[in-house]
Amino acid sequence: MSHGEGEGNLVLDARDMLAAGRDEEEVFAALASRTNDWGASALAVCLALGVPRTDAEARIREARPLFEEFMVGEEDLVASVLAFGHVFVVDRVLDAHHERIRDLLGTAACARGGFHGGLLAWFRSGELTKIFLFFAKTRFRDGRGSPPEFWAAMVTAGELLATEDGPDQAEVAAGLEHCRAQATSVGTRSQMRP
Repeated sequence: MSHGEGEGNLVLDARDMLAAGRDEEEVFAALASRTNDWGASALAVCLALGVPRTDAEARIREARPLFEEFMVGEEDLVASVLAFGHVFVVDRVLDAHHERIRDLLGTAACARGGFHGGLLAWFRSGELTKIFLFFAKTRFRDGRGSPPEFWAAMVTAGELLATEDGPDQAEVAAGLEHCRAQATSVGTRSQMRP
């Protein structure tokens, strides 16, 4: 670490860079290039974002073995690995209404047959509308998952999301109508089976 750069200064610098519109990866790379201390730089970014210290330290401890795979000058690559590993994700505490929506989307994810790891950050950060709109585009293939359970959970989640104000309400309403149509279609097909 450069002389005179304590944790407090790194956190302040990280906050300033984030406030100026730089993303977490850029901020980490800038601090890490300057200090040559990847752990302290990652901690500073996490703390600047609002990740609780104990969570941030645990995430960095988990990621630290990956640092050995990189050399000085590869801070951008390390930043990408940390971002991909969700080190910089701020877990959102949800109220009961939003917790219910997240639970329904989790039910839908299981009924869908799972989801790719990139969506985990959306679940953790409470990006419920994004998840709903992404899942509303689901197409079932190869007999995987449970379409009736998926569409039922999606309809209920969409109905709860539709009660909120926001810039995505037209998309949510359209997604909800699509989910209702799919739920009806799946229900009709299952009733026709012997």
